[in-house]
Amino acid sequence: MSQSDALFEAAQRLIPGGVNSPVRAFRAVGGKPFFVARAEGARIWDVDGRSYLDFLGSWGPLILGHAPAAVVEAVSEAARRGTSYGAPTASEVEIAEVISRALPSIEMLRLVSSGTEAAMSAIRLARGATGRDAIVKFEGCYHGHADSLLVKAGSGGATFSLPDSAGVPPSLAALTVTLPFNDLEAVRRTFDARGSEIAAVIVEPVAGNMGVVPPAPGFLGGLRELTTRHGALLIFDEVITGFRVAYGGAQSLYGVRPDLTCLGKIIGGGLPVGAYGGRRDLMTHVSPLGGVYQAGTLSGNPLAVAAGLATLRALQDPSAYRRLEALGARLQAGLEGAAREAGVPLTVNRVGSMLTGFFTGGAVTDFASAKPSDTARYAKFFHAMLARGVFLAASQFEAAFVSLAHSEADIDSAAQAARQALGAA
Repeated sequence: MSQSDALFEAAQRLIPGGVNSPVRAFRAVGGKPFFVARAEGARIWDVDGRSYLDFLGSWGPLILGHAPAAVVEAVSEAARRGTSYGAPTASEVEIAEVISRALPSIEMLRLVSSGTEAAMSAIRLARGATGRDAIVKFEGCYHGHADSLLVKAGSGGATFSLPDSAGVPPSLAALTVTLPFNDLEAVRRTFDARGSEIAAVIVEPVAGNMGVVPPAPGFLGGLRELTTRHGALLIFDEVITGFRVAYGGAQSLYGVRPDLTCLGKIIGGGLPVGAYGGRRDLMTHVSPLGGVYQAGTLSGNPLAVAAGLATLRALQDPSAYRRLEALGARLQAGLEGAAREAGVPLTVNRVGSMLTGFFTGGAVTDFASAKPSDTARYAKFFHAMLARGVFLAASQFEAAFVSLAHSEADIDSAAQAARQALGAA
């Protein structure tokens, strides 16, 4: 028995499914997960000594790769001064300034400990500021596991065919209107019918949790116009896209300014962190300035903030995003070329350094067009790639991420593995 198998047996006795987040269990692709021993740069090693080129990147935050020296040193230095204080620090002010300069729509922000917490808090703020209860979200978009938002969710929800979670009261689910992504006309009809009830529209500006799906031309701008007209707020969930698709996030890439923004992942440099922020007049509703309560013992944790600041400083290099774009395009071309050679239907959606190869011959523009993807073929492909030393997400409905630690040779090696794997799959 391998060390990973032994650890998985032990974990299943103590942890639900043997994992602390469902998709790690490999249920969507079959088999058992490997357990990680260490990682560096673009590679990850399991407890049995096998090495993998990593295109999961801890689900997106590791844009510099694993254990970059600047981040490790920043965290080490911060830890020597103490790991948590429950009191303000100068670094919290510094990271707030960096984020606000990068995303001008964020005039004030509050640090939290996860993307789920950021989205939950932004929704509460929207309801408190508008005095309305209903929320509009989009099928296949995932905004964390808060009750109001776990309705027809993507990511784990899509993988396990669970459009709703047990334990979510129907009365809360009824306050969330779920519409097709990229369908502006459906949004318009909803506002015409219920506009006075809607507090906010929350959207991943580039969907990442049904696989990568870019916004259709005019979709985000249309959301901006409709929410403004009806007195609702527009919330961009940029937990994945923030500092990933551009230094100023998807809102700078597409030129649409939301009222509120949720951040996570990259702003923590691989440590647990999140943030929500936006217009000053809205953020002054947050306690202690206003009546919308939100708190957190570890919010602004000095280790997470140190890691985030080190990461964001590295991304200020103008060449960083040019390189990420080039590497992402190279991986897309490699996957598409491998699929053509193998005669396998594959649609690759990409925005910058995040992409998904859907095992379908048609365009993927929303969750309905993503669902027909051949998940059985993806499972075979996943394991064939893993056997060739390439680690991807253990679900068809997720993103692959390229980091600045990947080299052109790494990308070409992954493309070569894909040619072999598609033949095997």
